[in-house]
Amino acid sequence: MATKLTKRQQAFQTALADVKQPTSATEGVAALLNAINGTKKFDESIEMHMRLGINMKHADQQIRTTCALPEGTGKVVRVAVIAKGEKVAEANAAGADFAGSEDLIERMEQGFFDFDVLIATPDMMVQVGKLGKILGPRGLMPNPKTGTVTFNVAEAIKSVKAGQVEIRPDKQAVLHVVVGKSSFTPERVVRNILAVYDTVQRAKPAAAKGTFMLSVYLTSTMGPSLQLDPSALNAQLKTAGV
Repeated sequence: MATKLTKRQQAFQTALADVKQPTSATEGVAALLNAINGTKKFDESIEMHMRLGINMKHADQQIRTTCALPEGTGKVVRVAVIAKGEKVAEANAAGADFAGSEDLIERMEQGFFDFDVLIATPDMMVQVGKLGKILGPRGLMPNPKTGTVTFNVAEAIKSVKAGQVEIRPDKQAVLHVVVGKSSFTPERVVRNILAVYDTVQRAKPAAAKGTFMLSVYLTSTMGPSLQLDPSALNAQLKTAGV
């Protein structure tokens, strides 16, 4: 028995009927925003999904880095900082939502996780490491590769709040990255897409063989999915001078 489409799904099909896939970032973003903006009930997140030609079981093929989105994520990011002495004051002055030392660690042990990113200074990582089983599953464990283990807490807070996103594929080598909101202009979303795509290309492990970028899709929180053309993205990167 065929699944009956909702009115919204039918609207998506109609809006995307003439879109030839895979498509460029410019055409894909325009089509996606056109499809969802007439039916959305909230400011949906726009996401980019990339399936990479790497084996995540091999340490020399894993990717973990960050990308500073030129247009930000459109999301208010809550930052917590674990540090000592003057670094706590520096964190508060830089706009941290929560900052502390052993006191903040104790709050986390008791279940406090009302933040999106955790930054820690290197001299506090021994204590933070004890929370690994709690922070790890939540994706909150600070890591030097993502710039969240540093003495330069002010710069780290600034980067995170400005729209820095983590580039880290899952166990199936699929990368999920937020590249904007449905309230963004198409141009803003495209700039973020190109920044992420360029970062991932540059992060290609030397041990990765064969085709690296297997597929790229663009979607929204409750919207349809559109396939983007990697060759078109490469061409747009050259045109944009990235």
